[in-house]
Amino acid sequence: MKIYEGVEGQIRDAIERGEFDNLPNKGKPLDLSEWKKTPAHLRMSYSILKNAGYKPSEVNTKSELATLRQLIEKESDPEKKQHLIGKINALAITEALQMERLRKK
Repeated sequence: MKIYEGVEGQIRDAIERGEFDNLPNKGKPLDLSEWKKTPAHLRMSYSILKNAGYKPSEVNTKSELATLRQLIEKESDPEKKQHLIGKINALAITEALQMERLRKK
């Protein structure tokens, strides 16, 4: 085993031990589409917060919208579907306000 200094050395040692061999999506390109949609002045802070396990309210809103959209596709009861659509519409307004607030910063 080779000994390197610093973080780069620790990464090299881990590679040599095969610790990165079974990672999900290995060999696939990274999907950076959401990263590019994030305002440039927020990217670094969002990355730090994400690594700490924190999700900004905007991310939670987008996740909730995605979940509601999936529920609508599976729902067969028209009344329940209408209820879900109402939730999506209200949440879409919240999302628009959140994104507008970010653009103004």
